[in-house]
Amino acid sequence: MRLPYIDPNTSPTFSEDQTEARAILDRVSARRAPRPLQPLDLTLLHSPPVADGWNSFLGAVRTKTSLSDDIREIAICRVAICNGAWYEWGHHAPLAKAGGVTDEGMEILKMDKCEKGKGDGLSEKQWVTVRFTDEMTRNVKVPDEVFDELRKWFDEKEIVELTATVSGGFIFARKIYFGLPVAAYNCVSRFLVALDGKSKARHNRHIILDSTLHSITSALCNLAPFLQMSDLLT
Repeated sequence: MRLPYIDPNTSPTFSEDQTEARAILDRVSARRAPRPLQPLDLTLLHSPPVADGWNSFLGAVRTKTSLSDDIREIAICRVAICNGAWYEWGHHAPLAKAGGVTDEGMEILKMDKCEKGKGDGLSEKQWVTVRFTDEMTRNVKVPDEVFDELRKWFDEKEIVELTATVSGGFIFARKIYFGLPVAAYNCVSRFLVALDGKSKARHNRHIILDSTLHSITSALCNLAPFLQMSDLLT
């Protein structure tokens, strides 16, 4: 880790009078229990509000979705391999195996280029998970044919949960190298692009030419790539 781990017992950030920070520390510790705080936690806790948000988001992704254990851990493991995050792989590979991934399946997951046909250790649903995860992580955009295949195996709730899991795994893998804000908004962009299915260039832009309209400007943003008009008579 490029940053020193914080010691909650000696850091002034968590002194007796810092009640909000100490409450955050308690929440993070509760999620990890009975294990101690992990190196990830001891880095995030340099900024208690970030640690708190991270703890809530990743806690939901890890423990509160409807995804089966094998699907969740396959997604996280593939993010780890695609990003070279061996610390993440070390934590989640045993969980994938415990969740039902076979030994042959684990060997497939370790491949840099994980292509169907290189082994029979994964089910069809698991292969779809691998392909979706790889597209999101390596290319950001997910081809229509991959997403169409995903729909055959997952309902809308599960697709949101899987997409959030892949995005969350990317944050974990990238934060050490690029910093938390970059990692967090890589998460946001990957989630949106994966589920959008359209690049900016493919979106229709409706330009309103000069005309006589009984209208007022309700909001103005120079960064917006579109104009939105509404009928004031309705």
